[in-house]
Amino acid sequence: MKIHKVTNIESFVTKILPKQPQNNKKIVESILKDIQKNGDSAVKKYEKKFTGAKLTSLRVSKTEIIQAYSKVSKKEISAIRLAKTRVEKTESVVKSIFKNKIINHDGIKVSKKFLAIQSTGCYIPGGLAQYPSSVIMSVIPAKIAGVKKIVVVSPPNPDGQINPLTIVTADICGATEIYKTGGVQAIGALSYGTRSISKVDKIVGPGGAFVTLAKFSVSDTTGIDMLAGPTELGIIADNSVNPKFLALDLISQAEHSADTFCYLITNSEKIAKQVNKLILELIPTIQRRDLVKSSLSKNGFIAVCKNNSDMIKLVNSLAPEHLQIMAKNPKLFSSKITTSGLVLLGNYSPSSASDYILGSNHILPTNGFGKTRGSLSVMDFIKINTEVTASKSSLIKISKHLDVLTQSEGLPNHYEAVRGRLE
Repeated sequence: MKIHKVTNIESFVTKILPKQPQNNKKIVESILKDIQKNGDSAVKKYEKKFTGAKLTSLRVSKTEIIQAYSKVSKKEISAIRLAKTRVEKTESVVKSIFKNKIINHDGIKVSKKFLAIQSTGCYIPGGLAQYPSSVIMSVIPAKIAGVKKIVVVSPPNPDGQINPLTIVTADICGATEIYKTGGVQAIGALSYGTRSISKVDKIVGPGGAFVTLAKFSVSDTTGIDMLAGPTELGIIADNSVNPKFLALDLISQAEHSADTFCYLITNSEKIAKQVNKLILELIPTIQRRDLVKSSLSKNGFIAVCKNNSDMIKLVNSLAPEHLQIMAKNPKLFSSKITTSGLVLLGNYSPSSASDYILGSNHILPTNGFGKTRGSLSVMDFIKINTEVTASKSSLIKISKHLDVLTQSEGLPNHYEAVRGRLE
């Protein structure tokens, strides 16, 4: 990893942020247009092209679901159920906050109701790795919110099969439909609808650069949660931390794919050099070493800042998806950081654990979107429904103020619609 001494934070951020290839957008738009026009046949065509799968049916059948259970161990199911239970507990507490309310303004009643959306599509990544944990993180909040139709899509392998544990997890969590498709074609199918896959109201879930760009591209017609991928990990550390912890954590997130964005921000040159040395020593000994090496060499960096204030400013500018704070007093940092998707405090709260069983959600905003939102939650599947009831007497009370406001905006017929009721 490159070590940078950071003096000008704004120019450093501009230089260091990963740049997406411009031709990616053209590729995504071309695939989406094909899906919109040709539906299932286009989806199957791209699955054959990108995964090698020759699919006759896109939907995972009940028989395939039963067969999947025979291919997973009791230990795996037990671990999935534990992770599911913890996310359920967290999301149930969040949902309990939403209470229907009626507000009275001099006889005008404004009712606020919290309703679940009708349908959602949950994108579960595949390919370089399998992510049944992402099934839990996307399906459970939707289920707790009360969404009736929960569709899971995930890329098949060359044999046309989804990882059995992904299927079993989707079934355990309550997905209503499971489909064998991934990538841009899956996002297009969920957004536009095909003969096999019905259009959904909202698409959620993490993905690589192409999936993230596809979600953004369809967001003018279909709701999306956020831009969630490729993964990002930022770590703030002072000289009190064990450098091996830092090296292991950077490696753990970098193994997702070659386009992850993982970095260390410190005020200690000694820590920076130690971590870099340890990473170089560890990489030859680990699994998935080629991915990790590619990711950390291409996108990773270590920033050495002058002081704590600059470290905080740099983190708030980068808005990392995951932020680990490993320092003598992590709360001093976290109280001033507002832009991260998830903040993990202390030496024993690694992002790798939060991806599974800490009870938080690992579907998080990337690409700077942590500045405006947090993790996926039950809130992403609930909308506020507003009802208003007014009476003649209540309109009489506000009529002169309506007259003033409608005239000031040059919309006199707005007032006439009210005045006509009062004659």
